[in-house]
Amino acid sequence: MAKEAAEPVKELFTDISLYILGAETTVENAVLRFFDSLFPLVYSRLINPGITDLSEDYTECLRLTRQDINPFGHYSKNMVTELSKSLWASRMLNQALSLGTEVINTTEHAALTKECSRALVRMQYCPHCQGLTLIRPCVGYCLNVMRGCLASVSELDMQWREYISTLEYLTNEMGASHDLEIALTGIWNSINEAILHAQLNGPQLSATVDKVCGQPKQQEGNLSSGQIVPLKEAAEAHTLVLAHASLKNKRREFINYMKRSRTFFASIAERLCDGDLVMRDSSTCWNGEDVVERFV
Repeated sequence: MAKEAAEPVKELFTDISLYILGAETTVENAVLRFFDSLFPLVYSRLINPGITDLSEDYTECLRLTRQDINPFGHYSKNMVTELSKSLWASRMLNQALSLGTEVINTTEHAALTKECSRALVRMQYCPHCQGLTLIRPCVGYCLNVMRGCLASVSELDMQWREYISTLEYLTNEMGASHDLEIALTGIWNSINEAILHAQLNGPQLSATVDKVCGQPKQQEGNLSSGQIVPLKEAAEAHTLVLAHASLKNKRREFINYMKRSRTFFASIAERLCDGDLVMRDSSTCWNGEDVVERFV
């Protein structure tokens, strides 16, 4: 049964991924769609093993019947609840990251004013007119020019700090009560409990299904449902993959990296003037008018 269930499991994880990426869907729809696909397999392999007439019409009838008779009890709704809490934080984090990307892309293409362009040319190239090709701007002069040019960009400082705080909150939520890793690795256990519930209520389910969908053809010498291993291998494969890539470590590395950029927009002028652009080790520099010992 594990091989037959591989496709529904794959579809479930695909739906989960699409939800995290912002698709117009819900966790409830993804989980219930999975159990709709799972019920025909459980019914024909575990509750009534040996069914030979599993036509498309009969399979569809089983899918629709699942929504009415609720063969998996409260386990399907419990799975929705547990996944919803964890996936919500992941979805919000993904949306926040997309917003941050848009902000960065917008500031990257910010147009320079004419005054800024003239100030940059004066700072970088005016010394060349006097044959001073190796002299570089003074630190203070560079800071004044850059702060003037980046005044509109630096206004994003407060919003950017709040944005980093939001990212920190969401990553912390993902590591606490909304731990995505725990929720995903617990899926197979929830599915097995749901399948066991359906097996224990097999006779009642069969009676209801026979009334709604009719009685399918049976193979002589039915297999014992106790010999069938519930859905485990297919979901455990996902568990093993997750075990080798700890989301907790990746979250910690990510937020630590982002926190270092908390003052990015406030200190962008200092960052630009901290390097080869200015003269730090020399005793002389260009102040916009002449070569001086220090910037006044």
